[in-house]
Amino acid sequence: MNDSTISLPWHVIRQDDNGNRYRVGRYATRAEAQKIADSLDARGHKQLYWVERVGQGQSSVQPQAQPQAQAQAQNGVDGTRS
Repeated sequence: MNDSTISLPWHVIRQDDNGNRYRVGRYATRAEAQKIADSLDARGHKQLYWVERVGQGQSSVQPQAQPQAQAQAQNGVDGTRS
């Protein structure tokens, strides 16, 4: 099997505190990608992690983050408004 036959339609995306977005990895299932995103998010950094399906429309990305991660993104990690 070569790379062209492997389907990895789920991305984990990271957004840093400057708004820059990066693809962290590609995964075969949403569950696998979400597990990685959750483990990275649990580290407590200011970055926001979410799962996105390939071809979902990169220009209008809507994070599918956990409510805790959304609150951290809105309030900052320490709970203060940014």
